[in-house]
Amino acid sequence: MLRSESSRLEAMNSTKLRIFSLATVLAAFGLVGCGSIESAAQDDCTSIGWQIGSKGYEECYKARLYERKLDYSLPPGDKPSPSLI
Repeated sequence: MLRSESSRLEAMNSTKLRIFSLATVLAAFGLVGCGSIESAAQDDCTSIGWQIGSKGYEECYKARLYERKLDYSLPPGDKPSPSLI
């Protein structure tokens, strides 16, 4: 392999590595911003006036947690597709 070909390959690998690194960082920031299903269910119940620890809050929390888990689960028989990252 010639020296110029080698440097071109290194430049291409470096560019791919930079793009991959940037995509990984962006994906990590995206996931951090989402929060958790549990905290979202808690926010739902406290935003409508339930006090944490009350019986009504506990029922609300369990119901919202169940609904959110259903929302984010795969449909029956559906297989997860491979990630592009």
